Amino acid sequence: MTKRSFHIILALLCGACWLWYGLTNLQIAQKAELIEKIQSAGDPEGEAANLESERLGLEGQQTFKGILLTFLTAGVVGILFVVHVLPAIVQRFTHSIYDSGEMVDHDVMRDARSLLAQGEYEAAIEEYSNAIAAEPGNRMPWMEIAKIQMDCLDDPQAAIETLGQAIEAFAWPMDDGVYFRFRLAELQEQVNGDHAAAAALMQQVEEFYPNTRHAANAKHRLQELGQGAEAAVLAAQEREFLERMNLVVKSEGGVSGGSA
Repeated sequence: MTKRSFHIILALLCGACWLWYGLTNLQIAQKAELIEKIQSAGDPEGEAANLESERLGLEGQQTFKGILLTFLTAGVVGILFVVHVLPAIVQRFTHSIYDSGEMVDHDVMRDARSLLAQGEYEAAIEEYSNAIAAEPGNRMPWMEIAKIQMDCLDDPQAAIETLGQAIEAFAWPMDDGVYFRFRLAELQEQVNGDHAAAAALMQQVEEFYPNTRHAANAKHRLQELGQGAEAAVLAAQEREFLERMNLVVKSEGGVSGGSA
């Protein structure tokens, strides 16, 4: 369910609660009218007291319901205002301050952020892709797409592919190129356990940006990756040894059983 659908359902639920509240008020009015008629007739069966007690009980419930519905409505209105109304007001105000009629530069990522806030993740990725086409040297859309794929769509492989495409797509300034490689190396290690791919990216940082703090960080990271790779190899060898021992034990157990 998208955020927009959730907001619509929440608003409908709030409206239904107020309708229920109004119907209860109608019941209270009907009971009050009935009590008045019975009292006018002299109340021969003594029903007025019971009906009055029921009416007072409904009024007490209505007070409590009214307080809860007020808070619920305030919350729903606040959510809808922040998500849907406020961005439109800010945009209109931004345009209004340009009295000369000069066009305001369009934020190419504004629509993507709006869609992301509404839970429209695929549509947000498409808008971020449009932002990449409009501003090829801006790393932010690439970062946001990878973040959506990783955190919202639970698709780390897609995030890895996106970062790889980003590295190849543009001749990035040093800080941007380093960021993409470090982030991609992190995902290759954490998601795929691919120490070799992560090490290759760190070697690129050392090669492309020598004698910089980034190269020093990459060298340190390579040492950590080497230790991690050695540990992974030892763990694999240990598992293989244990599996062989289990097979030997099972084989000996089978032979002993057959001899008996």
